Amino acid sequence: MSTKHYAVIGHPIGHTMSPFIHKRLFDLAGVDADYTKLDIAPEALAAEYETTLRRLDGFNITIPHKQAVIPLLDALDDKARMYGSVNTVSFENGKATGYTTDPDGFIRAIEAAGIALDGRIMILGCGGVARTMAYEIALRGKPFEFAVRQEDCGKAGLLCLDITRKIPEAQVSFGLINQIIGTVDVLINATPVGMYPNEGEQPIHNCAIGRCGAVFDAIYNPLETALVKRAKANGAKAEGGMSMLVWQAVVAHQIWDGSRYDKQDIDRLVADCAEEMKTAF
Repeated sequence: MSTKHYAVIGHPIGHTMSPFIHKRLFDLAGVDADYTKLDIAPEALAAEYETTLRRLDGFNITIPHKQAVIPLLDALDDKARMYGSVNTVSFENGKATGYTTDPDGFIRAIEAAGIALDGRIMILGCGGVARTMAYEIALRGKPFEFAVRQEDCGKAGLLCLDITRKIPEAQVSFGLINQIIGTVDVLINATPVGMYPNEGEQPIHNCAIGRCGAVFDAIYNPLETALVKRAKANGAKAEGGMSMLVWQAVVAHQIWDGSRYDKQDIDRLVADCAEEMKTAF
């Protein structure tokens, strides 16, 4: 069987954990494949798609191509169509199909951390990451709320309308991030606050963190943000975003070749990614 070829595209591509993660996943599954990164400028995407990308067996996509690649594809998975975003492409019999694995990566990471999406669920922020998480929570029939800055209230309101338009039964609201009161059963940070190199920052105050039963932080660098550390110190379940990064890659492999993985192997890969990141940044 000949070697299969995969890549991740973006611009600028810089350092990315994708080659490290996907090579390990291919090894774990016993799949003969290589994986590289390709820096493709926006204006070159269409040409590179025809000359380079179509020769691959599949590829992943990061900023700024997640929407721009869609007109080039032959088909979209239902979830990619709903989100209007693609981060994984698979070729089968010459047909290119686009998928988004971020939503399933989020759910798999939450489940692996033993965090139940029940009770009062709050998402900090209303950007792209928050949108992904919000739709998955709404699809599961769980009520939730966004907590945002004053200047983002308009954006949050539009996002709530978009969610209820696509999922009429969704129960979603928003409020100010500096006015969180009461207990929060599941707090999800979808803001960049606390990301390297600003590891000392927290998106909310210690008193609010102290009223959280569980915390999930989408940030993966550092492995444990100040938010995650504080939540753990309070005795709450808390998980960082590295697991989400790895699990969304796992979903891509299931699409590409049907591979299945043991949770213990994925837990080990998450830990190894953390070590790899220390030397890369």
